[in-house]
Amino acid sequence: MKRILSIVFLAFIVVACTSKATENVKLQGPVFGTDFSILYYAEDSANYIEAIDSLFQVVNMSLSTYIPESRLSQINRNETTAVDEHFKKVLKASKEVYRFSEGVFDPTIGNVVNAWNFGADENKFVIDSTTIDSLMQYVGLNRVGIVGDNLKKPKETYIEFNAIAKGYGVDVVCEFLESKGIDNYLVTIGGDMRVSGINKEKGQPWLIGIDDPNFDGTQTYSKTITLKDEAMATSGTYRKFKVDENGQRYAHIINTKTGYPTKTNVLSVSVIAKDCMTADAYATTFQAMGVEKVKSFLVNHPELKAYFIYLNANNELDFIGLNGFPE
Repeated sequence: MKRILSIVFLAFIVVACTSKATENVKLQGPVFGTDFSILYYAEDSANYIEAIDSLFQVVNMSLSTYIPESRLSQINRNETTAVDEHFKKVLKASKEVYRFSEGVFDPTIGNVVNAWNFGADENKFVIDSTTIDSLMQYVGLNRVGIVGDNLKKPKETYIEFNAIAKGYGVDVVCEFLESKGIDNYLVTIGGDMRVSGINKEKGQPWLIGIDDPNFDGTQTYSKTITLKDEAMATSGTYRKFKVDENGQRYAHIINTKTGYPTKTNVLSVSVIAKDCMTADAYATTFQAMGVEKVKSFLVNHPELKAYFIYLNANNELDFIGLNGFPE
């Protein structure tokens, strides 16, 4: 009887240790005006919250337009031309999306975004056609470049990386975790995410919910997918938009050709890519392009997958997955 009790007790210890060993480390908190959540499996259960907070601070001080002392804010005020490695990486990726999208994605639209009170500097300009036309003269990422460690741009050009920086922040954390030998993780900032491996705690792939377009601010999911070793970002217009005197709804995403908010029937678009910076940039781009143009675009971009939630011709909610987006 004593031997049986010993075996049972030993079995309990093994099960308990196994359970503890497969628990994810869970980190969360505020960042970039939203929240982050990080799950990862590490054999020693190491907690890297301090290091990750430091990384967020560094990225913020490089790319934020909401922090007056950031590198980007100083550049926009023409107080410096010096750029760091984070700025270089994000500008390089921005130029690629700018080129492929034929200018639909353009971070130099920043002052026009501010003029419509969608950016960091609200009430900076009087909104009228003359102001918009004047600001549009300085829009064009092709006029911006880096020579050595210095940025070259027209002094009137205002750069805003808000449509790509959040995804880049996700990638920075993922690269840090991988440098620590962690290859099973989920990193998300404000709904943009990147995963690697599996959810070790549950012993299954990472299960991700796609937000329903709820105008009342509630959060529900009618579609879930699994991701592995890839990233996903979502851009939605159902929480941030303007309505004109005729009841027409305009997205917070500015048309980089006209300088005016985008009139769209797209409520949400999710993009899957290899890294979150790319997914983030294309989620915004595809929101502006609309379903039909994205269909044509994706023919030449098999590396991207997209999922649209939109209002069809009958003003009914409709859904479409493109390029093999998971069912």
